[in-house]
Amino acid sequence: MSAYTSHVVASALSDPYYSVAAGLCGLAGPLHGLANQECLKFLIEILERFGGKAPTADELREYTWEVLNSGRVVPGFGHAVLRETDPRYTAQWEFGKKHFPDDELFKTMSTGFEVIPHVLIEHGKAKNPWPNVDAASGTMLYHYGLTETLYYTVFFSVSRAMGILSQLITSRAMMEPITRPKSVTTEWMKGQV
Repeated sequence: MSAYTSHVVASALSDPYYSVAAGLCGLAGPLHGLANQECLKFLIEILERFGGKAPTADELREYTWEVLNSGRVVPGFGHAVLRETDPRYTAQWEFGKKHFPDDELFKTMSTGFEVIPHVLIEHGKAKNPWPNVDAASGTMLYHYGLTETLYYTVFFSVSRAMGILSQLITSRAMMEPITRPKSVTTEWMKGQV
């Protein structure tokens, strides 16, 4: 979403700074750039619930059902495009297993990987029950001492800016036209409901 927002702004031949800034504004919501913070908050809540120790699979299964039955969602599971475990999650999970397997937050995340997808499948409302990158990234940052979660989006932004600017250069080199939204009528919109 942030890359697309930047692309739309850049297609008007706006200054690259404005293009990147627009994309970073797109990162500011809990469904995108703040998602790893939401996942980390969820994991910390679980740890607090279980006295600072990673829950067992049965305890986490019960807690996940409690969350779902209360009308909440389980953050970090599902992805708009991927229909399997996010490979970035897998890479970070493997890294954690190698470098900090005894960290209680990491152990909670790992148990979630084993338990939560099956609960979501049984629950029946999740189109994609597999973990995405956000389910792991906050855990890693937190483990290495980056506990000020407001900076997580800044980290995401730095890497995102590289791709955004590469796309901007390519689009301009290819002289792509301005990106405009599709124009539809009110009658068409009423027919979509």
